[in-house]
Amino acid sequence: MDLSVTVAGGVALHVRHLPGTGAEPPFLLVHGLNASARIWDEVSARLNAAGHATFAVDMRGHGGSDVPERGYDQATAAADLVAVRAGLGLRAPVVVGHSWGASVSVRFAGEHPDLLSALAMVDGGWITPAVVGGSWEEFSARWGPRELDGVPAESIRGSLGILHPDWSPTTVEAAMAALRVLPDGTAVRRLPVACHGALLRDLWDDPPTPWYASVSVPVLLMPAIPDERRIAVVRPCVAAVAAAVPHATVSEYLDSEHDLHAQHPGRVAADLLGLARTARRSVRGTA
Repeated sequence: MDLSVTVAGGVALHVRHLPGTGAEPPFLLVHGLNASARIWDEVSARLNAAGHATFAVDMRGHGGSDVPERGYDQATAAADLVAVRAGLGLRAPVVVGHSWGASVSVRFAGEHPDLLSALAMVDGGWITPAVVGGSWEEFSARWGPRELDGVPAESIRGSLGILHPDWSPTTVEAAMAALRVLPDGTAVRRLPVACHGALLRDLWDDPPTPWYASVSVPVLLMPAIPDERRIAVVRPCVAAVAAAVPHATVSEYLDSEHDLHAQHPGRVAADLLGLARTARRSVRGTA
């Protein structure tokens, strides 16, 4: 089911919704940079099968949402989530953010701890200049956005299948939803390069670190550790966040890539359902 919520400035945000069958709490799912709500589809289906309502939002500039000229920063994105939650009438959802979406979700949870029941950080929410190292110029050169320059959509689809052989066809198509196919068969980005660049720069300038201590709900950190070499890098970062967040646990994904929800939708959904149970116990314990 497709929904729309209008946030500040008249910006319309698109939401993919699966109605639940009574299980609480609902889930609010937040994608990463240059992705879309569809990347959560396989996780959403599993959460929904357990009775939970799911709401996957296309953040501004992404997917089926409006592409305004301004507002490409985490403060605005967090405010957009507040408006989405209110517009959808969600009571204390589990907020799940991936990558950049995790950083936005941390800010949302830190600013408004009474508006959610739990927070999941899916391979994100701990990227800071101190962690990454080097300069902004080096970071931007490595991770900054690129134009597609007339690349055929079918070529991109084929490359996704080769790069991610364990992704399902559904997930490959979900990744393609970040693009728009022109009549000549070439693809263009839905999120303009300038907007992507502004979001990346804001992530560098305004890391989520100050908000950790203000997050009062149960938190699940879900780091991807692709190989042995990365263990020494990832574990200290995640441990530092777990120590700073009052109620945090960690579920490591060894031998896994950044898009955990695409690679392991079953395990990700199982972890999120466990977090929902923890959230329910926490609410009962404070009632």
